[in-house]
Amino acid sequence: MDRETYLFHQTPVELCRDLIKCIPIEASDFLYEPFKGEGAFYNSFPPANEKDWSEIEQHRDFKDYVGEYDWVISNPPFRLEHGQGRINSFWYLIDYYTHRSRKGVAFLGNDRCFATMTPKRIEGLKQKGWYINKIVVCSVKKWRGRYFFIVFQKKPCDFYTPLLTNY
Repeated sequence: MDRETYLFHQTPVELCRDLIKCIPIEASDFLYEPFKGEGAFYNSFPPANEKDWSEIEQHRDFKDYVGEYDWVISNPPFRLEHGQGRINSFWYLIDYYTHRSRKGVAFLGNDRCFATMTPKRIEGLKQKGWYINKIVVCSVKKWRGRYFFIVFQKKPCDFYTPLLTNY
């Protein structure tokens, strides 16, 4: 994997610190950062919590991780290689981690990532017992547009309601 294939946008450390405060992490929770990059999120995790990470550039691919965790917290890659091309990976990764995490998934993404969460997909999450419990909107000057830190939990919440009919 080289930087020609993937564009890396390192998350500002200050932003990670502020976003982590928005997650209801308990002292006993095991935290996992599957796309560590330079470690802005991982290094900002509360020091009392057990934690682990993956990073393809350091030969630890998220697909090979077998440990258990309560929370997945990351600024995931927005595109991944899939078959013959690239896909918007945001929804794929939400679906992947809501099958594996015990308590929650918190991802930072842009408007294109946010747009992958169709009514049908949100309803599917609800059927699995997962809900969007919080959305934090932020700006990063060196990046394009607004970013959304979306916190998914196994905790019922109805503030984000999908209408399944196409109009």
